[in-house]
Amino acid sequence: MNASDSKESLDARDRPARLTVGVVGAGRVGPALAASLQLAGHRPVAVSGVSDASVRRAGALLPDVPLVTPAEVLARAELVLLTVPDDALPGLVEGLAETGAVRPGQLIVHTSGRYGTRVLDPALRAGALPLALHPAMTFTGSPVDVQRLAGCSFGVTAPEELRLAAEALVIEMGGEPEWIAEESRALYHAALALGANHLVTLVAQSMELLHKAGVGAPDRMLGPLLGAALDNALRSGDAALTGPVARGDAGTVSAHVSELRTHAPQAVAGYLAMARATADRALDHGLLKPESAEDLLVVLSDSANAAYGKNGTQGPDASGPGEKR
Repeated sequence: MNASDSKESLDARDRPARLTVGVVGAGRVGPALAASLQLAGHRPVAVSGVSDASVRRAGALLPDVPLVTPAEVLARAELVLLTVPDDALPGLVEGLAETGAVRPGQLIVHTSGRYGTRVLDPALRAGALPLALHPAMTFTGSPVDVQRLAGCSFGVTAPEELRLAAEALVIEMGGEPEWIAEESRALYHAALALGANHLVTLVAQSMELLHKAGVGAPDRMLGPLLGAALDNALRSGDAALTGPVARGDAGTVSAHVSELRTHAPQAVAGYLAMARATADRALDHGLLKPESAEDLLVVLSDSANAAYGKNGTQGPDASGPGEKR
């Protein structure tokens, strides 16, 4: 046996048996994961989806795979991906277990970041094998998602006896398993939401403000700046902090708040919250000297009081009920 034959044999032993795969919830995540598993040799056999968008996504990523009911997905598949919104997951699992749709020995995998395997207890009592595999990536619902899974970290929670199976499935999808304890899932998910979901909001607000300032191509202006900032932050953490808050430029921050009140009052609260968080981190890490921070913190405090009032209620600069925000 030559070296290549030996490697091929080893790879075959490391991989789980080829499985039939079903998807319950053809949102942006499920079809992409199923398509990735298909590339690894597994066979998607059924998918459920209700909306027109779900049907289109399933057709684009899983052509020729039939659209059926959730119960029928479980009847056909050995590995079932439950890719529904977090709040819908507990009820779905309970309903499938109560109706007898879950089979003993069936792999039931959910992709929620919030939950570990405890949410799958009804399926476990029915004899299923529970896994929580959450890809730490944003999805578009298009074929590009399959490519982006290469090198993507997955937050994995699984019973000890299923850890190797969970790891193998993640690796087959091109991902990197990161083990998350059951009790840490909500904190893990909050960290990802803080970094990724809120980043989209911040970038969208920045683009809107640049457009109001007369910039013709806000995306082209922000691209290199944000790319460098992200790279620096990942490499250096708080040492990468720059800008007027980290320098203690109270006058500049005051001017920012004044302009935002005039042109984008809905952005004031977010600016102040992030400025205060930035100031606190800069102080903690010695980037912002206490004597430079004093005037800055006064500006932030006064601005917050003006925007919300001392009792936390919105001040006159905030949009009232029914107003366009």
